[in-house]
Amino acid sequence: MTESQGNDAQHYSSAPYSAPVHPEWPPPPPYQPVTATTGPEPEPTKKRTRGPVALLAAVAIVAAAVGGGTAYAFQELTGKDSVASAGTSTNVVPSSKKGDVAAIAAAVSPSVVEINATLDSGSSTGSGVVITSSGEIVTNNHVISGAQSIKVRTSDGKSYTAQVVGTDSSKDLALIKLQGASGLKPASLGNSSNVQVGDSVVAIGSPEGLTGTVTSGIVSALNRDVTVSTDESQGQGQGGGDGNWPFQFGGRQFNGDTGSSTTTYKAIQTDASLNPGNSGGALIDAGGNIVGINSAMYSSSQQSSSSSDAGSIGLGFAIPINTVKSDLAKLRAGSTS
Repeated sequence: MTESQGNDAQHYSSAPYSAPVHPEWPPPPPYQPVTATTGPEPEPTKKRTRGPVALLAAVAIVAAAVGGGTAYAFQELTGKDSVASAGTSTNVVPSSKKGDVAAIAAAVSPSVVEINATLDSGSSTGSGVVITSSGEIVTNNHVISGAQSIKVRTSDGKSYTAQVVGTDSSKDLALIKLQGASGLKPASLGNSSNVQVGDSVVAIGSPEGLTGTVTSGIVSALNRDVTVSTDESQGQGQGGGDGNWPFQFGGRQFNGDTGSSTTTYKAIQTDASLNPGNSGGALIDAGGNIVGINSAMYSSSQQSSSSSDAGSIGLGFAIPINTVKSDLAKLRAGSTS
């Protein structure tokens, strides 16, 4: 998981989409044999211009295409790269390698980046997931909230300047865009509704600035109510504090006080090791699809002086990817809530 901005974060699924082929609508009338006549041929029927009814029918067909699949057709209409969304049977890794951590890491690591934000109070380090080849990246809002500038490093070591496109503090999500990027490898966004307790998952991020760190575990629970701060000043500034992003779970505060301005979302719980800097990174299923954005983790290091209690203790949380997909249009529209 990641942590919040001081070390950053503690808040804490690409298969090409093929639009379904739709039958002609309305369907053609049943075949009728032509009967020869001796009378004059009828005058040709004038072609009726398309009106609102025809337009509505066309819209209905487009809507059916979007609703029947998992890709966002509207992105192509707006001239943006299409997000790679996966169905239940899509595997980014070969079927023979499904669940193989090494194969998953090799396939997905190029789609996970390290994010460094410069803040008034210091700096914040987190992670992000590439969703388009031109550099749209999803991360946690708490990773970039209040940033004066943002630098992003990809898995091949290239560095880019990024700008915030939109934020949604109520879901702890943000969309940023790299400047001058092209040819990036988008991650495959899976279907978090299919995730089950006990499923194997892999996490990739940049804990403590260690870019491309891979950990693995299982889904420990679903629909956990996680409460996080929406205050820009919470948890920011690597120069001070412990770098832990405060959150609340089960009526208890973890990693500090969340303050009075908070939001609650449903999260996937995992025991895959997450540490500060994993925030905004990828939680990946056995097929290599992103099923969550790591957003919060519990660290007991400040609760005990025992070294055995320090660091990740297997309590991490991720925002379901279906929440991200449903929020994407809002983020792309430039929302700054």
